[in-house]
Amino acid sequence: MRVRVATTALGITAALLAVPACSTDTTGSKHQTPSSRTGKPTEAAQESAALESLLLDESDLGSGYLPKPERPAQHDDVTVIGCPALSELGGDAATGGTLAFPHKAKVDFTYGGSSSEISEELYSDSTKKLSDGVGRIFDAMAGCPAYQVVSGGTPVDVSSQKLPAPTVGGDERWSLLLTFIAGGRSTVVKQTAIRDGNLLLVVSGSPALVDRHLDKALAKATATS
Repeated sequence: MRVRVATTALGITAALLAVPACSTDTTGSKHQTPSSRTGKPTEAAQESAALESLLLDESDLGSGYLPKPERPAQHDDVTVIGCPALSELGGDAATGGTLAFPHKAKVDFTYGGSSSEISEELYSDSTKKLSDGVGRIFDAMAGCPAYQVVSGGTPVDVSSQKLPAPTVGGDERWSLLLTFIAGGRSTVVKQTAIRDGNLLLVVSGSPALVDRHLDKALAKATATS
């Protein structure tokens, strides 16, 4: 089955978890609303802007971190081989479906001039949609310890290991350690998601950086004024 997912700044390493980001663009010229045509922000845009203020910034992370410029969204066809559970999610992913969270914000950083990266994403929606959507993705990935994805003709071998849920707070927590091998190069990515009410936090990247900043990201995202 051909599965359409959105590749993030971490490339294929975060693509599968980033399926919710494949929702229809509500601000693009192809889908203009009356409010966007008049220059007034849509409700989704206003909510996403509010989420952006809750993301970590350079002052939160400390020295050595540089923001990574946002790349144009890509929607590459990806074939999933050896993981039927992920393939079954392809239909919803391709159409937005129940996995699309319209209110979202994202930031990426590199660290120390190296290949180490950390990515933070925030989503808001009903608690049920967040719980069901992310739970299905993590369960599918955790249920396939080894599989392969093919993006643009390039095969990527993936191994997945379910990790103990973090104890930092929130109502629901998920965590995975993913290893990607492509072209003889190996990349290890830790992905942790925490739902707190109708807010979903996803932190991905180098395991050490995720562990270092997860508590801080959750505290800032859930801080009340």
